[in-house]
Amino acid sequence: MLYLRLSRGNYLEGESGSISNQRTLLTSFAKKNGFRNTKIFVDDGVSGVTFNRQGFKEMFKMIESDQVETTLIVKDMSRLGRNYIEVGQLTETILPMHDVRLIAVNDGVDSDKGEDDFTPFRNIMNEWYAKDMSRKMRSTLKIKNSQGYA
Repeated sequence: MLYLRLSRGNYLEGESGSISNQRTLLTSFAKKNGFRNTKIFVDDGVSGVTFNRQGFKEMFKMIESDQVETTLIVKDMSRLGRNYIEVGQLTETILPMHDVRLIAVNDGVDSDKGEDDFTPFRNIMNEWYAKDMSRKMRSTLKIKNSQGYA
């Protein structure tokens, strides 16, 4: 199972460039490492701060109903989500309960190789990044609004 997510598209027709790149990276990784019959779930243009994402919900439904044979592969932990508590619950409780292996390719995370002590900190930083970007965007919009660019 491959999961791809991007908050904002880069305005190409159809699928965003980042999603296409994630698809190429993950399908190549899966093929190279012997993962067959992969199902791909995509949320293009949906923030990771929410888990109310169509692709994620479809994937999660399969996990909960034990329709996933072995592995969930993502580009990095931030693609899975940017909510520290929910990502932690997913990775530390739900996936192990359903015997689903998690691989985050660019972060070097593989749940079959044991716990990665840095992963919780990475998840905190992913959440912080989302909050920081939101604060910066609000500040920029406030300035533009005060200058009459709203």
